[in-house]
Amino acid sequence: MLMIPRRIKQYTGRYALVDGIPFKLPVSAINSPALMAVFPINAKKARAFLAKSVQPFRLWDHGLLIVTVIDYRETPIGKYIEYSIGIACTHGSKPAPKLLPGLLPNLFRTGQYVIDLPVSSEISVKGGKGIWGMPKHQGQLDFKIGENRVSSQYDLDGKLVAYVEIKKPQLTCIPIKVRASNYCAFRGMLMKSDILLNNKFGVRLFGKNKARFIIGDHPRLQAMKDLEIGDAIAAIYLPSIHGILDDHIESWFLDYEQLPEKVPEGMESVINLGLSEEWLPPPEAPIPPE
Repeated sequence: MLMIPRRIKQYTGRYALVDGIPFKLPVSAINSPALMAVFPINAKKARAFLAKSVQPFRLWDHGLLIVTVIDYRETPIGKYIEYSIGIACTHGSKPAPKLLPGLLPNLFRTGQYVIDLPVSSEISVKGGKGIWGMPKHQGQLDFKIGENRVSSQYDLDGKLVAYVEIKKPQLTCIPIKVRASNYCAFRGMLMKSDILLNNKFGVRLFGKNKARFIIGDHPRLQAMKDLEIGDAIAAIYLPSIHGILDDHIESWFLDYEQLPEKVPEGMESVINLGLSEEWLPPPEAPIPPE
């Protein structure tokens, strides 16, 4: 059973003002649909995309690519879409055993390492980066719910970066209470933040064409094509999430054999951001046929 920390219960209904962003506590989201698609990838090649202190989670001989898109409709900072592309991981200096971290996530500090995290609004970038160290940036995003499929497109500069689509499960009544961990690189630090989820969902685990993920012609994600992304393992749909962002954040230095020549992105990318809830134009780049 998922336990909400006592400190969060104690400040429920109170307020916070961080970097000019007003929050009614706890920082939560409700009535927001989401999709998730999970794909097998080359675990050895996934290592090159991760910080040194996190290891690829291995499902037998494969790593896992996780694409999650949430259409946030009710939050303290307004409406926005969040398009997360990450690699399942464990935190530690050595690789964890295969499969076991999925069953014992607390022991192995299982989560996902976020590779890219576009969002719709400027205020979401400011809060996500400045408070939780999430590598957010604005992108052209949509979230479409059809009768049989749910999809989301991610464009930049008028070009397709990525497109994800799942076949909608027939039933969405499976309850789940879980603490999900995100690991991100920001300011030369490895940042870990958690979200507490209490939801119902549906999943497709069998059959072909349950989900697809397309990397477009924009240069941002071209390196990910080297991951040898396979056919989807799972397609998950959550009609309405209920999530609470934990206020407990952990961070560690990212260490290197030699001093990096390039300064990592830092607070200079946050300081001058405003509180706009305006979105960029919707994505319009053509999607390759199935």
